[in-house]
Amino acid sequence: MSEEKFAKRENSDAGPSVLALIPAWNEAPRIGRIVEGARQFLPVLVVDDGSTDGTAEVAQAAGATVVRHPRNMGKGVALRTGFAWALQHGYDAVLTLDADGQHDPTEIPKFLEAFHQGKGDLIIGQRRFSEMPWPRWWSTPLGTFLLSLALGQYIPDNQCGYRLITRRALECMELGSSGFEMEVEMIAEALRRGLVIGWVPIRTIYGIGKRSYFHPVKDTLRFLRMVWRIWWRRKRAGSEPRGQLA
Repeated sequence: MSEEKFAKRENSDAGPSVLALIPAWNEAPRIGRIVEGARQFLPVLVVDDGSTDGTAEVAQAAGATVVRHPRNMGKGVALRTGFAWALQHGYDAVLTLDADGQHDPTEIPKFLEAFHQGKGDLIIGQRRFSEMPWPRWWSTPLGTFLLSLALGQYIPDNQCGYRLITRRALECMELGSSGFEMEVEMIAEALRRGLVIGWVPIRTIYGIGKRSYFHPVKDTLRFLRMVWRIWWRRKRAGSEPRGQLA
């Protein structure tokens, strides 16, 4: 499908409505162009997670609807706020992307195409690990390996936050994470609920000139605890995940 067709979908009744959801914390220098890029294809909701640098004002000026947290509560909480808002306002799917520029908004049509072709209830961007900087070129594949081991099936990219989630998935998944481990929990929940996971190739973007909010020790421990819970739940149940990979 062309970019023009997707751009018109926001104001038409041609098909399911999709919301672009951008969780953001102190991203004022970057959020404006991300919102503008995403708005070429979809209406945009920014969840401002307690920013102190004017992120909300910049996002609003760029055309986004903004929901604010009074304090920083974590990416997972921001995503859950956005999911609840999307369900309340009747959207059929939510497409999530980061506010810092690691996800190229011009690739939104890839996700929409996969969605309209019915390729998954959870459609995740798949990056090239070999194009990641050190130490992510080995830590990200290692995390993918550990999650795949815990789930009992191969997961190509466990941590990419560029993804589309259908209303059906949002209504049945039980998500409780507060941090970056939300992406992992979402995959495990989708499989546990018997949903289909699809993948689309996306650009691998680093070197965007900002400090990462990923805390190597704290967030790695959260990830490992999540993987352990997934493995323990599967072993205790004595069965493989019911979902499937497209």
